[in-house]
Amino acid sequence: MDSHSTTPVDPRVMEEMLPYFGARFGNASSLDHSYGHEASEAVEGARGRVAGLVGARPEEIVFTGGATESNNIALAGCMDRYSKKGDHLITCATEHKAVLETARWLEGAGKRVTYLPVDMNGEIDLEGLEAAITDRTVMVSIMAANNEIGTISDLEAIGELAHKREVLFHTDAAQAVGHIPIDVNKMNVDLMSMSAHKMYGPKGTGALYVRGIMPRVHVSPMVHGGGQERNMRSGSLNVPGIVGFGIAAKIAKSEMDGEAKRLGSYRSQMLERLIDSAGATLNADPRNVLPHNLNVRFEGIEAKAIINSVSDTVAISASSACTTQSVDASHVLLAIGLSEQQAHSSVRIGLGKFNVDGDSVIVVDAITKAVQNLMCVMG
Repeated sequence: MDSHSTTPVDPRVMEEMLPYFGARFGNASSLDHSYGHEASEAVEGARGRVAGLVGARPEEIVFTGGATESNNIALAGCMDRYSKKGDHLITCATEHKAVLETARWLEGAGKRVTYLPVDMNGEIDLEGLEAAITDRTVMVSIMAANNEIGTISDLEAIGELAHKREVLFHTDAAQAVGHIPIDVNKMNVDLMSMSAHKMYGPKGTGALYVRGIMPRVHVSPMVHGGGQERNMRSGSLNVPGIVGFGIAAKIAKSEMDGEAKRLGSYRSQMLERLIDSAGATLNADPRNVLPHNLNVRFEGIEAKAIINSVSDTVAISASSACTTQSVDASHVLLAIGLSEQQAHSSVRIGLGKFNVDGDSVIVVDAITKAVQNLMCVMG
């Protein structure tokens, strides 16, 4: 149950991908023969499916190698392209490292960055955001849903505020797309990062939505070469991965609502049982989190000890997959006001669509047993 770090490829996705590793091996940019045409048509079909999932136009979808690359292109590419307008970026203290490290790189390149604080539930203050915007602000970047505690941002309100001040709005939606409804137009989003492997597609494939009208957003390329993907991301396209992303988007569009209800029910049952049997405390507002996310803490018990105790049967984590090798407390949990000890006592559970009724019972029982055993050892 670590579906926030990655998800297994849906068998229906794999089935559609396989021919593009063999007989349909063409380069989507080689249009002088049928192999290239076939690959190009497959890519454009996938582009339409991804666009359809988020309310975009197909030509506004730029395929990348993943959400990290999309974030880099969005932030660095726009801060460079709009340098005559300003040099100021606004983001949030609880963003994924792909945004935070890009922001720090931009600071090293002479840009100014404001890192907004969050409240105990991981939400920014809109008045604080508005106060931070200056006439030199180019972009606001706030994630759609947090990858650790699952908090869902009010994208529509943030985007409306950004547009009122004539500032671009980017969101890292890697954890949200395919799991909750996203509409880039309704939500006033100008750029949005997505990842296939967070929604039962293949790793190594992502996309960046770049608004084409009202306003038309321009991005400086970070990788130079053949000019693929509207000259924003050069390089031969990963046709099998893109095909898989497209099918994953199609499936998510039709199954998302039902899965959200099912997994949300499992989540609620697990939380109730973990509170009753193991003394868990939820690290977010249960009314405003991803339906498949559960981040809880067990006061005085090291999360790593719990994780190691259950690792033979249950896959859970202490934080983002990008930071599991770090001994530092989660920057997200510290930002919402937890102490270092509380942060080190927190575990993240990410349910997925291949989980069934009995899985939640197995996980709760394993965690409860581990917590009780560790409490006995501690005396």
